[in-house]
Amino acid sequence: MSTFWIKAIQLILSLSFLVVIHELGHFTWARLFKVRVEKFYVFFNPSISLIRWKKINGKLQFRFLAPNTPEAMKEKLDANGNQEFDNKGKPIYVPMTQEDLDKLPDDDWRKYPETTEWGIGWLPFGGYCRIAGMVDETTSSDQLASEPQPWEYRSQSAWKRMLIISGGVMVNFIAALLIYAGILHHWGDYVMPISKAPYGLYYSESMQNLGFENGDKILSLNGNNVENYELGDLLYDILLNGEQQAQVLRGTETLTVVIPKDYSKTFMSHQEEGSPVQYAMPFIIDSVIPNGPADKAGLISSDQVVAINNIATPYTIDVKKQLSLYSCDSIIITYIRNEEQYTSMAYVGDKGLLSVTFKNLIEPEKIEYGFWESIPAGVSLGWKTLVNYVRQFKLVFTKEGAESLGGFGAIGSLFPNTWNWHAFWTMTAFLSIILAFMNFLPIPGLDGGYFIFLIFEVITGRKPSDKFMEWTTNIGFILLLLLLIYANGNDLVKWFKR
Repeated sequence: MSTFWIKAIQLILSLSFLVVIHELGHFTWARLFKVRVEKFYVFFNPSISLIRWKKINGKLQFRFLAPNTPEAMKEKLDANGNQEFDNKGKPIYVPMTQEDLDKLPDDDWRKYPETTEWGIGWLPFGGYCRIAGMVDETTSSDQLASEPQPWEYRSQSAWKRMLIISGGVMVNFIAALLIYAGILHHWGDYVMPISKAPYGLYYSESMQNLGFENGDKILSLNGNNVENYELGDLLYDILLNGEQQAQVLRGTETLTVVIPKDYSKTFMSHQEEGSPVQYAMPFIIDSVIPNGPADKAGLISSDQVVAINNIATPYTIDVKKQLSLYSCDSIIITYIRNEEQYTSMAYVGDKGLLSVTFKNLIEPEKIEYGFWESIPAGVSLGWKTLVNYVRQFKLVFTKEGAESLGGFGAIGSLFPNTWNWHAFWTMTAFLSIILAFMNFLPIPGLDGGYFIFLIFEVITGRKPSDKFMEWTTNIGFILLLLLLIYANGNDLVKWFKR
């Protein structure tokens, strides 16, 4: 299976799982308050569904590849029995009355609105939970009955509607904490303080332009000791804390390097750099693949590559960068064996690889967690992840941040090239945090938008009209659609630039 499909399947499974539990959060609170949930779908189902089922008279009925059930609506008639039209000349429809429903055939699912229609759509992104009496992207104000019914969302008190609306966000956040706890319990955690990196740190070009040199060890930022930081913590501080003075240990000398206030913008404009800071590590061969370029050049285990075509490559990243420049070409490899320096010619293939594995000289400490220990540790990790994500969210509102926005392609690229359960669940937990946060933003059409209107209602005692909710939801949906198009457009632009 190709790398593309491995990443795509992981992305679809992860997002599908998160959307299902999100919508189950809304569903659970709605049913607790005896509010009807008309439909619950995994994936979207324009015109047709792969499979759908509903409980009718105590028995489940299934339908496969069948057109979607028509809405329980009828033409609106005037006092003379004539069809009414709106200002645009379109027929007006109103919900069927109970008398209308009773006249329907027994096998017509519209006759049983009190039970939920479950289904799986054919468009493999997202899903939805359609709650009776709620104006959202699936229901317009015209589809609601003239008088609120006791089993409808709009008939519930404000605090009940708040719980129904926030149920999805709560479930996503709690799920992330539980997943993190499960990861820590099953796989443990690996910690590597930057002070214990044996060869110091490796800096991107933009960091080197500030005065850092590969091998430097950062001791403090603005006087705050960071020696016990892990690499991720250091990255967040460098990118998000504005102007800082970094105390750096270079050999035996302590120096000061200034990180400017707008460094995050500089970094985002150099996306090809990867990361501002990584662990520095020399390229020492661990094993050689038979008949590969390195094997034919005479390299063996424990050889240290120090130059490619006479350009110094003291670190693993340097070797990779140089090899990428000479695909389908012959190169001169300079290496050290038993403290003696040698050179050899090698022909690298179209991928610019030596066909070797190199020794990982970074040895993080593994921390094991028992069942009960993993729960508070998972909560702590989840909260830390949320805080860091919220901190970096402000970068979206900069020109450089907007240009770096990514869509499904960017998210999918975060998954590994081969199936790995640890990586899958780690990414799923992270995406669950993002989904919870993004859904609670005060944007119409998102859960946070509904929540803001509910707070307004509680404070003023005035409930926004269904028509107003429909307009704001449509505007929010259009804005989100434009954002989605923009983000995925960025993916395409980056892909074509490769």
